[in-house]
Amino acid sequence: MKRRWLISCVPGAAQHEARSAQWCAADPGPSRARSLERSWISGAPLHFATRRTASGTRVFGRRAFIALLGAAAAAWPLAARAQQGERMRRIGVLNDYGEADPVGETQLAAFREELGKLGWTDGRNVRIDYRTGAADTDAIRTYAAEMVALAPDVILAAGATIVAALQRSSSSVPIVFVTVTDPVGGGLVASLARPGGNTTGFSQFEFGISAKWLELLKDIAPGVTRVAVIRDPTARTGGGQLGAIQAVAPSLGVELSPIDPQDADAIERGLAAFARDTAGGLIVTTSRLARAHRDLIVALAARHRLPAVYPFRVYVASGGLVSYGPDSTDAYRRAAGYVDRILKGEKAADLPVQTPTKYQLVVNVKTAKALGLEIPTPVLARADEVIE
Repeated sequence: MKRRWLISCVPGAAQHEARSAQWCAADPGPSRARSLERSWISGAPLHFATRRTASGTRVFGRRAFIALLGAAAAAWPLAARAQQGERMRRIGVLNDYGEADPVGETQLAAFREELGKLGWTDGRNVRIDYRTGAADTDAIRTYAAEMVALAPDVILAAGATIVAALQRSSSSVPIVFVTVTDPVGGGLVASLARPGGNTTGFSQFEFGISAKWLELLKDIAPGVTRVAVIRDPTARTGGGQLGAIQAVAPSLGVELSPIDPQDADAIERGLAAFARDTAGGLIVTTSRLARAHRDLIVALAARHRLPAVYPFRVYVASGGLVSYGPDSTDAYRRAAGYVDRILKGEKAADLPVQTPTKYQLVVNVKTAKALGLEIPTPVLARADEVIE
């Protein structure tokens, strides 16, 4: 006689009768056992199994039922049970790139890729919340508060101004920063070796690199005696970068003219006024406002025939003359390692701030020709990339 199985419900389990009927169709196998185990784990009322025989229906006792659950546990894959109990972790990302900015997309893609190598996949065991386009003070303040309110396990933040806003919103949520210059001088961490507090990350460079921008400009355009410096006076590191350039300007015979990139009109007016005189050049320091207007700045440099040095490759890829600075995408990859360590229980205070490992010298030969410049052979020999 073919065996048929029923599930008799304990009191209060009438809502499971329809499902119980489906379990009565055939002999008990691993699928039936897994169904029972799922009911038990999910908190559904427990059902005791019965077997219908020629002499009637016999109810299994507790021991038989527990044995059945044991068999179910063995049949259910271990990975599935582990996933059942795994808590979804949460990562916040806050930067100043626009949502569709290709540079920002490339950096975040590198961050996610590295996280994946470390076992974290968005939507599977981690959720990543983004706030992008934080390019002005009001947006930064609003996004920082929103991000902290989401209660993430850790936040990836780009830029000193954004990090400072997050610190004002929370002293406990761990923060891993990228593209920050002088985090100690800016008051973001106590020291590079022992950051303390809830913040650590990857510094952008030291102020000394700003002096190299002026030296590079003089190597490429020796006739330059006047240099406009686009710097953001509201940025925590704006004064330090300008100060480093000012320190070497007299020895190179250069007069400096700072320009504040508050908006597009201010940039256009400032560069147009500066370009009325000859022998001029341009240096763009690291600034979220400058990055927001990078296409405009590159176009104005070409219009006014100003040889220019930029801090990042993205300017040169857009038509700028030359850049020297860290590989910012690499910083996002390295930041994924710190995020992983924090998610696994380490504290930001115990993770030392790290400095860049890659610097890039990028030269756009096409732009040089348009400006009537010939890039010196030693500069080309040092270049990591030459754009033809």
